[in-house]
Amino acid sequence: MTGRAAQIEEVEDLPEISTIFPEDWSNLLPALAAQYREAKPVPHIYLEGLVDEAAALAASAEFPSPSTAEWTHYQHQNENKHGMAKRQLFPSAIGEVSDALNSKPFLRWLSVLTGIPGLIADPTLEGGGLHQSGRGGFLNVHTDFSHHHYHTNWKRRVNLILYLNPAWEDAWGGSLELWDNRMRHCVAKYPPMLNSAVIFNTDENSYHGFPDPLACPPGVSRQSLAFYYYTLDDGARIASRSTNYRARPTDGVAKSVMIWFDKQAVNLYSRAKARFGFSDEFASRILKKFSRRK
Repeated sequence: MTGRAAQIEEVEDLPEISTIFPEDWSNLLPALAAQYREAKPVPHIYLEGLVDEAAALAASAEFPSPSTAEWTHYQHQNENKHGMAKRQLFPSAIGEVSDALNSKPFLRWLSVLTGIPGLIADPTLEGGGLHQSGRGGFLNVHTDFSHHHYHTNWKRRVNLILYLNPAWEDAWGGSLELWDNRMRHCVAKYPPMLNSAVIFNTDENSYHGFPDPLACPPGVSRQSLAFYYYTLDDGARIASRSTNYRARPTDGVAKSVMIWFDKQAVNLYSRAKARFGFSDEFASRILKKFSRRK
């Protein structure tokens, strides 16, 4: 037996994912895998209660303030958010959840769920890790970069976003939107509630984001923990693809032009980053210096 059927048959042999995950996730895996592959506009699933409730609450309580110096600032035409990818900076409860979601048992579970064998975790959390956006924050609809910047034979295949917002209100916005590949309409939309997670295939058709500025009160932020999983490229691969931001039908001509120009700048930055090996933290520090001079 080969393919997905063989992978699902392996479920019985899977070890415990971790004490941090509810037992039902292994028991429900065949049904979840079917739900995943049939979802539109891309294979995906929204799970409530991905990790143990106490672990999620502890991670949420420890989430670092955006005022701390360790955050990298992603603030340009296509996004307004903060990121922290260094595992050694994570508080203990967040670190425990992070390690569990990058563990080998979880990778085996995730491969069965997605039907993608051989998934690789990224211990550096490049582009992922902790993310947060305060009032006015946003992330325009986009597809993600296709290959790891520092491991160019790692092809990006799956995203997992775990939300750590203890009391989020619908009126504040911030739901993750999944759009059709022609950017005509939003097909699916998921709120960033505590301990909910969106897992989805990431490729040239996986358009997603939260493009409308957040309306949460001052001092409140949309908090998440993001993981990107890869497979090894076999043989010659196509040229890597950087983040591809797209305008919505309602964005208007002026905003659409600005989104396109900013996308070109991000593409140049991504290529330079892969070639010269500098980090987002380094770029953030340089931008801060220029900002202070102004």
